[in-house]
Amino acid sequence: MSKLPKENQFLDLSDYGRPLAKIIANFLKDTSLTPIHVTVGFIISGLLAVVCILNYQFAAAAIFLILKSILDAADGELARLKNTPSYTGRYFDSIADILLNLIIVLAIWHVSQGSLIYTLLAFIGLELQGTLYNYYYVILRNIHNGDTTSRIFEDKAPKAMKGEKQHQVDTLFRLYHLLYGVFDKTIHRLDSKAVHTKNLPNWFMTAVSCFGLGFQLLIIALMLVLGLEIHIIPFFIGTSFFILVFIGIRKYLIR
Repeated sequence: MSKLPKENQFLDLSDYGRPLAKIIANFLKDTSLTPIHVTVGFIISGLLAVVCILNYQFAAAAIFLILKSILDAADGELARLKNTPSYTGRYFDSIADILLNLIIVLAIWHVSQGSLIYTLLAFIGLELQGTLYNYYYVILRNIHNGDTTSRIFEDKAPKAMKGEKQHQVDTLFRLYHLLYGVFDKTIHRLDSKAVHTKNLPNWFMTAVSCFGLGFQLLIIALMLVLGLEIHIIPFFIGTSFFILVFIGIRKYLIR
């Protein structure tokens, strides 16, 4: 099941794991396992990737990074199959993502013996890239009445859905806002009028999807396997320039 109606779907470069994610979700739909369990699975996979990076087992790390991306898609697929969307799962997923990203980047810094300042800049760049993609994607889903567990403006805790507790939603929202608030506000300030656009064309969304977390992890995996670990940090600092390129395209070519 997609987050968008079929006629509005685009080629998502960051979503290469979706076919396997659907298989996993279909396998689990009649079991007692929940989307939260799958999210815990991708956390474990991400941590195993970190352990492998620290031990210079880069091929194994690449496998776990890709598995993490697949499971990251599978939790949402399972939630839609079981018709159990939740803000608890949405925030837990996002919180896990940003913390894993930080740990992964720090592990790469450790093995590449690079600059900690540059590493933190790369992490900020990674998060701004991902936030830009998610910003446009959520706008597109709102235009076409797609999945609504993600909101354009995460400025206050939402009302808990059926089956979840409000205090859990409130707690996870506060943590989400603490971790993501600055990135969300930065991207919105850079392109505040995007929320008024009537459509975001498929070619544009496909291009921006290279900023999606799945594609970012795929690039990291490939660079590790190719022995380019010392270039990962500079690469993501450099690609952050394209944030302004995509925003410029949206502002001046897409209304």
